[in-house]
Amino acid sequence: MIISRRVWLALAASAIAVAVVLIVRSRRRPALPAPVRREDAPVRREDAPAEPAASAGPPVDRWPPAPVLGTPTDEDLARYAAAGPPRIPAFLQGGHDRPVREPLDEATRRRLTRWGAAALALCLVAGGGRLVESAVFSKEPELSWGPSQEEVCPTDPSRSQATCLFAELHPGSTMSGPEEPVPGPWAVPDPDCHPPSRVFPVLAPDPKVTRAVDRQWRRIERWLRTHAPRSHRTLAGPADPAAVAAVEARMGRRLPGDLRASLLRHDGAVTTKDTWGFGFLGNTSLSVQETLETWRGLCDVDDEDYGGEESDPRSQWWDGRMLPVGADGSGDHLVVDSVRRDVGDTDHEGSLDFTPGGVRIRSYHALLKAVADALEKGRAIGYWKPEVVGGELEWTVLPSRKGDS
Repeated sequence: MIISRRVWLALAASAIAVAVVLIVRSRRRPALPAPVRREDAPVRREDAPAEPAASAGPPVDRWPPAPVLGTPTDEDLARYAAAGPPRIPAFLQGGHDRPVREPLDEATRRRLTRWGAAALALCLVAGGGRLVESAVFSKEPELSWGPSQEEVCPTDPSRSQATCLFAELHPGSTMSGPEEPVPGPWAVPDPDCHPPSRVFPVLAPDPKVTRAVDRQWRRIERWLRTHAPRSHRTLAGPADPAAVAAVEARMGRRLPGDLRASLLRHDGAVTTKDTWGFGFLGNTSLSVQETLETWRGLCDVDDEDYGGEESDPRSQWWDGRMLPVGADGSGDHLVVDSVRRDVGDTDHEGSLDFTPGGVRIRSYHALLKAVADALEKGRAIGYWKPEVVGGELEWTVLPSRKGDS
């Protein structure tokens, strides 16, 4: 709920200040009542001889009252004087030399109590929310992307799905079904598409990155509400942070901070029957689940072509370290390099380029800013130009600019 460290420090400082004030106020001693002297009591002079104690009769009020432990004798006083002054810290001596302060009035005490209770309740609510957030988001969700091998082939999990389906359709046949693929040197999978199993805890983006991404999204949203309301309605809500961490674990790599912050604001876009989902440079933005599904599909195709050669991942048509963030519906995708963090695009004809629209875009945040500037100022991003048709945003290609690039 509260992720800002400054807010947490302010709440803690407020709670400590209130507690200190209450403790100090509660330790104030009420003022001692003035000594009461009976008007009929005689005034005794210091040089007057001591009067003998009355043997009987009613008790007589006196001030100051007699000590509870008795009056010290001359021998006691001499022994105390010889021992010297007691070594008692000043804060334990009772502070008799300090003036007695007036006790707080009832209204002030009520106000302090209410403010202290309010501060304590606020700290409890914030701390409880933090605990609930940690308990919920620290658990790895169970994502299912299809039946397991045991569910497909319960009798013999070692056989492939095709073999089990053939045996189920032809129970009387002695054939074992389609021939099992024999791995060879040409069938080496792309290691970037098959990362080791890892567990990534939920990671919140840096607050500065989140503020920068949200600033650009507010510009885009404001423009869409005014000029392209149909496209604005396709923006999805925020992604589940636990789902983002689960997808990162499946792909074996962390998403860049600006991409994660963007997904936590809008988890892609939803295409309706009459409106194409909002996206960048002719693509519809993908949700975090669609990113994983697209990544796995492209990796499956890449495994068929990958020969195990050591080459630059950016020179191939696809590599597992790329993160698909947009799709145009015809097999082309907008991607982010998880290592260099810049934006590129790959097409179904077998090319990967990192100058989408003919220009270089160094990060996902830079893509958001370029789109916001293009929408507000009506200019193009390379050869991609935004236009509004019937309340819907469309990206058109400028042929002359595309030919120049």
